[in-house]
Amino acid sequence: MKAAVLYELNSPLRVEEVSLDEPGDQEVLVKLVATGLCYSDLHYIHGDAPVPMPVVLGHEGAGIVEKVGPGVTTLQPGDHVVLMVAWSCGKCHFCVEGRPDMCSSQWIVCNMMGTLPSGAKRLRKGNQELNHFFCQSSFAEYAVVHERTAIKVREDAPLDVVCLLGCGTATGIGCVLNRAKLRPGESIVIYGCGGVGLSAVMGAKLAGAGKLIAVDMLDQKLEKAKELGADYVINASQEDPPQRVMEITGGGADYSVECIGNVDVVAQAFASIHNAGTCVVAGMAPIDKVIPIAAFELLIGKTLTGTLQGNIRPSVDVPKYVDLFMAGKLPIDRLITRNYSLDHINEAVQALEKGEVIRSVIRF
Repeated sequence: MKAAVLYELNSPLRVEEVSLDEPGDQEVLVKLVATGLCYSDLHYIHGDAPVPMPVVLGHEGAGIVEKVGPGVTTLQPGDHVVLMVAWSCGKCHFCVEGRPDMCSSQWIVCNMMGTLPSGAKRLRKGNQELNHFFCQSSFAEYAVVHERTAIKVREDAPLDVVCLLGCGTATGIGCVLNRAKLRPGESIVIYGCGGVGLSAVMGAKLAGAGKLIAVDMLDQKLEKAKELGADYVINASQEDPPQRVMEITGGGADYSVECIGNVDVVAQAFASIHNAGTCVVAGMAPIDKVIPIAAFELLIGKTLTGTLQGNIRPSVDVPKYVDLFMAGKLPIDRLITRNYSLDHINEAVQALEKGEVIRSVIRF
């Protein structure tokens, strides 16, 4: 099968023939139909976060189950699935409490080790093992994944759209609905109008936000935010965002969400909420960066928190978001700017780096 392999940091992906082992215990073989290209992939290409190499990246896959391994109980061949960004063990206290996004095992297993949850590597180039990424490696025509990371969805949903729910789009929607828990009439400001930020705009609109404010430096992205429901937009290259938010809200927003991964922008988002407000960090900043905020602001009642995967429960929330999309209430298809073939994945990477696209999808 074809796969896009990263051999060195800051280098193009190599599209080449690789082999894939049969699924093991509790694993399934999925024929990929599509995968999103997420900004998180760029973080690993550029070394902002560690990953063992060589590696097959990609973590927003969707496809059809072709084969199941021993012990699989939740899926069967022919099922349509969205592949999630992370695995959960189902046994730790977070999983037992219904918080799989906080699983004690997932971050190390899915990011640092380059293996599937079993510890195995199923990808090879000749005699050389290739590392897995986020337990799926969806920049390939097929993937072997643990059954807990493959979420069954309705068969009439277009897989080249709902694949976005594997990471960025679910994170954006979930950070508003699950982490902020925005209520009807409350105000919210969203910093960054890329794929995650615009998904947060859709989530806020769905939740019934009172004053919904979007911030970015590119007018075309702000226009898209308005199309998706933003009441106010702020171009950060022309105005001071916290000051403008104060003017719009009369003293600060109830919630702010940072969807870029820039610690200075987190500070702006934190400065945009009132004294009892909450700032949610959804963007992935380089791991060595520190947020520059004054401790006194926490003392007066402000809350700074973060979210991993939008605090979603994949088996519950992903099918729900798919239903909302199919009902026309979550227009996630409007996030997709371009589609590419796997052979043109480096063009897709360059377009994302240049800010030419909101979301792009690789179709197989």
